[in-house]
Amino acid sequence: MRFQRTVRILREDDVRATLDMASCITACDSAFAAYSRGGAALPGVIQLNIPERQGEVHVKAGHLHGAPFYAVKIVSGFPRNVELGYPLTDGMVVVFDAETGAPAAFLLDNGYLTAVRTGAAGGVAARYLAPEQVWNVAVIGTGDQARYQLDALALERPGFTNVSVWGRHADRAEALVATLPDRAGLPEGCTYTVAASVEDAVHDADVVITCTSSQTSLVRGEWLKLGAHVTAVGSDAPNKQELDPTLPARADLLVVDSRKQAAAIGELHHALAAGLIDEWKAVELGEICARTHPGRTSASQLTVCDLTGVGVQDVAAANVVMEHAGDRGDVIEL
Repeated sequence: MRFQRTVRILREDDVRATLDMASCITACDSAFAAYSRGGAALPGVIQLNIPERQGEVHVKAGHLHGAPFYAVKIVSGFPRNVELGYPLTDGMVVVFDAETGAPAAFLLDNGYLTAVRTGAAGGVAARYLAPEQVWNVAVIGTGDQARYQLDALALERPGFTNVSVWGRHADRAEALVATLPDRAGLPEGCTYTVAASVEDAVHDADVVITCTSSQTSLVRGEWLKLGAHVTAVGSDAPNKQELDPTLPARADLLVVDSRKQAAAIGELHHALAAGLIDEWKAVELGEICARTHPGRTSASQLTVCDLTGVGVQDVAAANVVMEHAGDRGDVIEL
C-alpha cells in the first residue's frame, strides 16, 4: 500500500503573517549559539552564477539539533531585474520533518524569509555589540535590506534619532529616505537624510550598516568615531566587499557568523588575503550569544560584525513559520 503524505504550501502572505522581526531575532540568537556550541548541522553554501544576466543563486541548508524541522533554501539575486520591473531577489524554502525526513512544507516566500532573517542577524549583532546608546545611524545601501536592518536595530536600540543614507544612485537613496518616516516600528521623530558620500554618512555614526552588493571597499576605519559598531551584511561571495580590509584588522572586536564561511567569502576573507589578520582573531557571534565570550566590554571599542548568512538562520526562521502557521496555506497530498 502506498504511503500517504501531505505537504503544506505557504505563500508570501502566509510567511509574512507568521514571521515577525522580534521572533526572528530571538530564534536567530538561539541558532547562532547552537551553531557555535556544535548543536547544528551546516553544510557549505552552493553558489550558482548566471553570468549572462548577472544573476547569482545560493543554496543553503541546515538543521538545529532537536528542532522539529530542517530546511533547504534556494534564493536568487538578479540585479538587472530593476530594468524589467521585477524584484531583485526571489526564492523559496523547503521544510522537512526532522523525524522522518519527509517534506513538510514549501514556503513560496519570494525571498521574504531571507530578508527578515538577514535583518534579524543584524539585530542580534546590535544586541551584543552596538553601543548602549545609539543616536546616529549610517546605512550604506538603498535596497530592501536597508529597511530590514533598521527594523531590527529599532528593536534592540530604539532611541536613535538620525539616520544618514548613502547609495550609488542618489535617486534611490532619496526614494528610500522618503519612505522611512512612515515605516512602522522605527523611532518617532527620527530624521532621515541622504549623504553626499560614504565618509559623510559614517563620520558621526554610532552604528554603521552596510548592505550592498559592492565588489569594492566602501568604508574605511579612519572615518569612524570612537566606539562605533559596524554591521556588514553584503559580502556573501568571494568577489563582494564593503569594508576596506584594514577595518576588520584594526577592530577591537571582530565578530563573524561563521569563522569558516567568513574566511572564504566574507570581509574576513579580504583581510586574510591582504595578510592583515589572523583568522582566529575573529569571534563567532554564536560564542557571544552562548555567553562563552563577553562581546563588547567597553564604550570605546570599535566593533565589526561580518555577516555572510548561514543556513541555521534559515532553519530558525522556518521553524518559527511552522510553529505559527496553524491552518494557513493549502495542504496537498504527495
